[in-house]
Amino acid sequence: MNTGHPPHWGGPGIGQRIDEAIERMQAEVRQAVAYVNDAVIPQVRRESIQGLRTAADALRNLADRFERQADAAAGTKDNSQEPPGETRR
Repeated sequence: MNTGHPPHWGGPGIGQRIDEAIERMQAEVRQAVAYVNDAVIPQVRRESIQGLRTAADALRNLADRFERQADAAAGTKDNSQEPPGETRR
């Protein structure tokens, strides 16, 4: 069906429109990358550091508890093997 209009009737050609769309997409991608680099990554680092410190404190507390339990268990075993009346120091 021929409408009598040339392929570039009154506006930019399809190639030019595609080029403009590509340029807009590239600009959007650059803005998104800048946002991630400037805002997201620093926030993730701060939260990761805080999370690691919290996990380290929890592990330290767990290790202390294990150590106390092991010391308590060793103390009861040693005391039970000593003659009555003597206590281990």
